[in-house]
Formats: sequence, C-alpha cells, structure tokens
Amino acid sequence: MEADDLPELRGLVAGMRRDLPAVINGLTLEHNSGAVEGNVTHVKLLKRDGYGRANFDLLRAHILIAA
Repeated sequence: MEADDLPELRGLVAGMRRDLPAVINGLTLEHNSGAVEGNVTHVKLLKRDGYGRANFDLLRAHILIAA
C-alpha cells in the first residue's frame, strides 16, 4: 500500500520497507520474545511499587525473590 494519500503513514511505510525482512520474520516465524517481554513488564511493576521507598539493593533482592 502506498501512503501518498495518507501523509501520516509515510514514516510507518518507509520504516516497514527498511525492515521488511524483520517484518516478514515477525509475521511468519513461531519464535517470539514474549517471555522476555513478560519478565521486563514484571520488573517494571516491581520498580514502580517500590518507587521512593527503596534503594537499588532492595529492588534487586525483591526481583530475585519474585523470580
């Protein structure tokens, strides 16, 4: 699809064309980074919960215990 009639999509289309092999692999291969993304989300949740109350050492311990 050409984005000439929708200027908002020009950047998206250009990026998808630049990364076409990655886009095709993402849509066709069964491999994904779901487990990694889930762990990142969990760590961010723990970090938000301790915001302003804990230092890095306590956050690290909490992450290791939760794993």
